[in-house]
Amino acid sequence: MAAAVKQAAASHKNVLLQLGGNWCIWCIYFNDLVKNDAELDKYLRANYVVVHVNYSPENKNEKVLADLGYPQRFGFPVFVVLDDKGKRLHTQNSAYLEEGKGHSKAKVMEFFQNWSPAAIDPKSYETKAK
Repeated sequence: MAAAVKQAAASHKNVLLQLGGNWCIWCIYFNDLVKNDAELDKYLRANYVVVHVNYSPENKNEKVLADLGYPQRFGFPVFVVLDDKGKRLHTQNSAYLEEGKGHSKAKVMEFFQNWSPAAIDPKSYETKAK
């Protein structure tokens, strides 16, 4: 995660932590949606450094999860957005991104957009002088 934060700082991006594991079908659904949808994949790569954080009976990553405010309370997958200094900005319950037997492209894109560097930059909201 430290390397991802460093990379995010150098490239003016945020960090998206996807917590879960390959045992989690909803984690796989989310990952497949984003990787296989060119628009989502492009937006994600343009705005975030992505880190998959494993949670499993063999590796619960208890210290990492404690440091992140116990996001596992929402189930898996769960997403944590960090800024380019490593500060936690948001924890996203993936249930709000679901639709039917998968995830909604529109809801996922909205989540990505709402926590992108531009969305949280105060300069994005300054009135431009005419």
